[in-house]
Amino acid sequence: MTDIPENPNDEGDLKRSLGPIHLISLGIGCIIGAGIFVLTGQAAATFAGPGVVFSFAIAGLGCLFAGLCYSEFASMIPVAGSAYTYTYATLGKFLGWFIGWNLVLEYLAASSTVAVGWSGYFNDFMLHLGMPIPAMFNGAPIAMQGFNHFVATGSLINLPAVLLVAFITGVLVIGVTTSANFNNAMVAIKLTIVLVVIFACYSYIVPENHVPFVPPNTGEVGHFGWTGVFRATGVLFFSYIGFDAVSVAAQEAKNPQRDIPLGMLGSLAICTALYMVMSYVLTGIANYTTLNVAHPVSQAVEALPATRWLTQYVNIGAVVGLASVVLVLLLAQSRIFYAMGRDGMIPAIFHEVHPKFRTPAKSSIIVGIFSALLAGFLPLDILGQLVSIGTLLAFAIVCVGVMVLRVRAPNAKRPFKTPFVWVTAPLGIIMCLFMISFLPFDTFLRLVAWTVIGVVIYFLYSSKHAKPSPYAVKTETRG
Repeated sequence: MTDIPENPNDEGDLKRSLGPIHLISLGIGCIIGAGIFVLTGQAAATFAGPGVVFSFAIAGLGCLFAGLCYSEFASMIPVAGSAYTYTYATLGKFLGWFIGWNLVLEYLAASSTVAVGWSGYFNDFMLHLGMPIPAMFNGAPIAMQGFNHFVATGSLINLPAVLLVAFITGVLVIGVTTSANFNNAMVAIKLTIVLVVIFACYSYIVPENHVPFVPPNTGEVGHFGWTGVFRATGVLFFSYIGFDAVSVAAQEAKNPQRDIPLGMLGSLAICTALYMVMSYVLTGIANYTTLNVAHPVSQAVEALPATRWLTQYVNIGAVVGLASVVLVLLLAQSRIFYAMGRDGMIPAIFHEVHPKFRTPAKSSIIVGIFSALLAGFLPLDILGQLVSIGTLLAFAIVCVGVMVLRVRAPNAKRPFKTPFVWVTAPLGIIMCLFMISFLPFDTFLRLVAWTVIGVVIYFLYSSKHAKPSPYAVKTETRG
């Protein structure tokens, strides 16, 4: 007989206060952000041209397969930890650590990436007010030229990005309900701005800007043509990690078995449609070659006399919207650490809950410090690609875990079942590995270096202190 305990050792130490609207809003809050306001322009200008619309569609399809697998796990194991907890329960201690360590990379780099994108729009906003941020404080000290060449920028630190992370960390320490309500307000503002831009700019699309829709390849893999579309897909996959962040909040959901799948898949469907339409409009009102800047949407609307009035509204929407993304990402990372601390993978300080706020306050503060350091000193290019490869690996392993669990625990209670699992899960794995294969080679090198560090930590600390997963499959062999 095989089964999984439904909710073992649920101490109730995290407050269950999030309903379905909160969770869908968390997903949208995390998904609609850097993808629209920052990475669309970079991916179009560098890899795909207007074909970035196809890149978003492919990435969304890959997320759908992974999201269906995530939803089954989230309904079975409705606790903090996301892919880390699922992998630990089904594939064992080492792979659980491997995924947890990759999720650390994913969320830390993601929150820092979005904070850097936020800084670009905030700088533009302040410039239009006649109060520009001094050059030494408005960017990373280094920039990447080409794929492996770094140059000094003359800046000392990206101070606005650091201050944003510090502010959001404070909000998260106060409480998850406060954070969720704050996020709801920010989501409403940025969705309004996105829809206004789409409807106001659609009639000003210049058809010539979409010709050719997929620019011819330059002779180098990943530089335009269909290989460029596929490489952009891997980079833009970062934009979709919001639905993963929904599952991280499972232990704070009122009815996780029902609401987590609804939050994940609902936010994914809404956001994929918005991404495709917004990227079509953006590459239609501006030539894609002009969009490789930190604030591509405001630059595109400002270039057209008829839409120039939208510039400051776009900046406001981006400043508010990207802040909500940083909030969700930092929340997710602190909950990953909370789960890893629960299992003994990392020191118990990460599992401690504040007696008044009922949040993992120390974990949130530690995460905030590291995120601020990355945002202050690293450029957007490096951070974004690190997020994508870590996310894709985590999603692929979740798809494997769902199939393993169908074999090892076929009778376990599954409030949500992945439809056509033996088709859906392999397609999820194939899509994730396909997108990984088109990422730049140096991204793999950074992942290897990060993995080596993680393996050393695992054997020096985690393997000696890790507890058996309370959610692991229990098997009785009949003799």
